[in-house]
Amino acid sequence: MAKNLNITPLHDRVIVQAAPAEEKTAGGIIIPDTAKEKPQRGTVVAAGPGKKDEPLTVKTGDTVLYGKYAGTEIAIEGIDYLIMRESDILAIV
Repeated sequence: MAKNLNITPLHDRVIVQAAPAEEKTAGGIIIPDTAKEKPQRGTVVAAGPGKKDEPLTVKTGDTVLYGKYAGTEIAIEGIDYLIMRESDILAIV
């Protein structure tokens, strides 16, 4: 998991570190970089306080599933993260 971030998301936003992309298929075939799919699973590394009447249901350290095109990619200290609204998260694993 990532070290503590100096960034606090606002309102109902969360910062997620995506899980690494699959290197091999179940049959053992190595996937080239050009054919790798964007991961849809990650770990919450920071969460905002939530909206006034709606507290967040996810918390730091949760593993979550999110949509393929959810969030905005950001880089903090050379590490890639996604920042997204809690509504973009589909499930807590």
